[in-house]
Parts: sequence; C-alpha cells; structure tokens
Amino acid sequence: MILVVGSIAFDTIKTPFGNVENILGGSAVHFSISASIIAEVGIVGVVGMDFSKSYIEYLQKKGIDTEGVKKVSGKTFRWEGYYEYDMNQAHTIKTELNVFKNFHPDIPEKYKTAKYVFLANIDPDLQLEVLNNIKNPKLVVSDTMNYWIENKKDRLIEVIKRTDIMLINDSEICQLFHTTNLVKAAKRIMSLGPKIVIIKKGEHGAIMFTQDSIFIAPAFPLEEVVDPTGAGDSFAGGFVSFLSKTQKLSENNLRKAVIFATVIASFTVTDFGTRALDSIQYTDIKNRYIELMKYTKFKKL
Repeated sequence: MILVVGSIAFDTIKTPFGNVENILGGSAVHFSISASIIAEVGIVGVVGMDFSKSYIEYLQKKGIDTEGVKKVSGKTFRWEGYYEYDMNQAHTIKTELNVFKNFHPDIPEKYKTAKYVFLANIDPDLQLEVLNNIKNPKLVVSDTMNYWIENKKDRLIEVIKRTDIMLINDSEICQLFHTTNLVKAAKRIMSLGPKIVIIKKGEHGAIMFTQDSIFIAPAFPLEEVVDPTGAGDSFAGGFVSFLSKTQKLSENNLRKAVIFATVIASFTVTDFGTRALDSIQYTDIKNRYIELMKYTKFKKL
C-alpha cells in the first residue's frame, strides 16, 4: 500500500477556458486518484461537516482506502484562485484553512506498515509527525511549497534529510538554496540525504537527478490545457504508484516512472479538478506513453 498524507479541499478555480466552484481537490486527493489507477492507496487527511458521504464513496469506488480521512466539526479547507494565459502561475484569491488549520495526522494502524509514503506539501512539522509513526518504509517521497521554504526552512531541511526522493518545482528549489542554477540546487538537496531529486517544470516537463545521472523528460504536447491545478500531485501519484507496482529503483525504471507520471499529469490538466482522471483507463496511459517515447526518440550522431 501507498500512504499519502496531505490536504483534502474544495477548490474554486477560474481559467481562460472556464470556471468551477467548490470542486473536490487538495494534494492528497489528486495524488490518491492518480495513484489508484494501478496501486492500492491509503489517504490521511481531515474534512469538515460539509464533506458529504458521496465524496467518500467517490474515493472508495476508485479503490482508495479512506480510513485515514477524519471528519471533524467545522468546514473543509477551501482554496480559490485563477490562472491567466500563463498557466504555470496560479493566482490565489482566497485560502480558508478551516479544519486543516488544526490538523494532525492520525495514522491508522494498518497504514503504519506502508512501504511507500508520499508526504504532500503540508507543514514540515506534520510531515515529521508522519515519519515518526511509520515503521520501516521502503521509500519516502516528499513535496513542499514556497510558504514552508519561507517560514519553516529548518524543519523542512529535517524532512529532506529523511527523504529518499524529493519532488520540488523549479522556482521552489531555487528559492530554497538562493540560486538560479538547477544543477547546483539539485546537488545541494542530494547532499542532505535524498538519493534522487525530481524538479517539476510545469509545461516544460521535469528533470530527474541521481548521484550519477540526469534525465530530462518533456511534458506531453497538448493542444488544450484547461486547468493545471493538481498536476504536480497527479505527477507524484503516477510516479510513486509505478515504483510501488514494479518495486524496482533501477535507473531505467526510475526513468519509466517519470514518463508514466508525466503522462498521467497530461490527462489531469485537460479538465477541471479530477474530472479527466475519472474516465481514463490504463490503456489510455499506455498509448500516450508510447506516443511520448516516439516524440523523444533519436539516433546517435
């Protein structure tokens, strides 16, 4: 099983291609739905009394274990934002933490033996709480965001030291190490402990760094991008689920996992929230994976 701990939210989003109100979102939701396509997932998060049973049933129908979703008095975390034609930049209008403000992960016993753990971009103190409650995980993958870099950098560094694979976007890693050079920044992170760093670059793809190699993966070319919200967490879900399914951390398999993740994220952005992931099948992912391979194939000089 994969354990994911993160936010469960209602999002209100406006892009040049439409808008939605109070759609299901949050890092843990996007991750778990994308990962559930090929793997078993247990989700830990908190929701308010406005989170109806139908949402829980929706997650369960996808094979997601929801025992770790705690319902408490109050309202569910809400985010409202918009995108202009630069779809790499989200503009926040309003953030209401609500029940998420006092969230402390309550890890069910059966989750504590999870071999694969994804720590979404929540408070580093909460990420450390999770790590202190998990027994001998095989792989810990972590994410973060600029707010924690600004306000809890020391605690974030502690998380990074206990992480096997770090996922982070390009602006965040530059902010973390006060550099504009991604190669230098990736080496700095690996010097703290992680064996692998994956830098997400939105529409420009992703770069994976290991101690011995660099792998550059382009984004899948799309004619229409509707909503990029949750694409990074969908990428993480695809990446971790592929590794959990294959149980191999070889260089070749890590590269396959990055491409698999890239493909899943390419579906996510074609509609609002998790809508696009509701209809895709494994064969759709496989076909697009093969197509992306063709786009990047070339011969030696």
